Amino acid sequence: MSAIENAIEVKNLNKSFRKSVFEKSKHILKNVSFDIPKNKTTGFVGNNGSGKTTSIKCIFEFIFKDSGDVKFFNQEMGPAVRRRIGYLPERPYLYEFLTAEEFLKFHLSLSGIHLQGAALNALIDETLHKVGLLEAKKKALRSFSKGMLQRAGLAQALIHKPEILILDEPMSGLDPDGRLMVKDILREEKKKGITIFFSSHLLQDMEELCDHLVAIHGGEIIYNSDLKSFMSQFPSLEEAFRSKQKEVQK
Repeated sequence: MSAIENAIEVKNLNKSFRKSVFEKSKHILKNVSFDIPKNKTTGFVGNNGSGKTTSIKCIFEFIFKDSGDVKFFNQEMGPAVRRRIGYLPERPYLYEFLTAEEFLKFHLSLSGIHLQGAALNALIDETLHKVGLLEAKKKALRSFSKGMLQRAGLAQALIHKPEILILDEPMSGLDPDGRLMVKDILREEKKKGITIFFSSHLLQDMEELCDHLVAIHGGEIIYNSDLKSFMSQFPSLEEAFRSKQKEVQK
């Protein structure tokens, strides 16, 4: 793919960790390279410990990579790029003393959006309604269930109407109704032309939602292309992924 076609390009990303000065570094990411096509939904799949979350943290510069390059719309990460991204971490930290409304106002200000009055209230109501939390607008986050907190985290990723959504295990902790809601939201955002990149170990979600697939195993990318091509010889994504894992282990 050319740079124009990609919202994100990751090239030769490497990351090692050392638990102590007495231990050798463990190579977690090994020349990880993949593309996120614009205006499509890309799934990032791998077993627990495969390097999904470490990759996302390096992409966002939450942790320092050892080497490699990451470009967003052919630009390096910076304040202007960050404003174009909505992000939900795997374990979001929410300020539980705030109400849902106050929480979204805070994140809007962090995004550099300074609405007031009716326009501000309308945007907050629209976003909370989208994630099924409008009736909890005035409630403190400390009173929310785990599933409600996950939906509040999704709301903050959506509130500033980003061009790219990056979601790490977005359906973690949700009940069946909550999972269906998130899937509907992702489909709706895709129709608007939003680029979506989400990680999951739930392969059924990938089959339902994704156009493109990035598969990682043992810190190495084992697939980066069209989802249908990946599944073309198999009845399910689960069987295709298992076959690819066995192929790289030989």
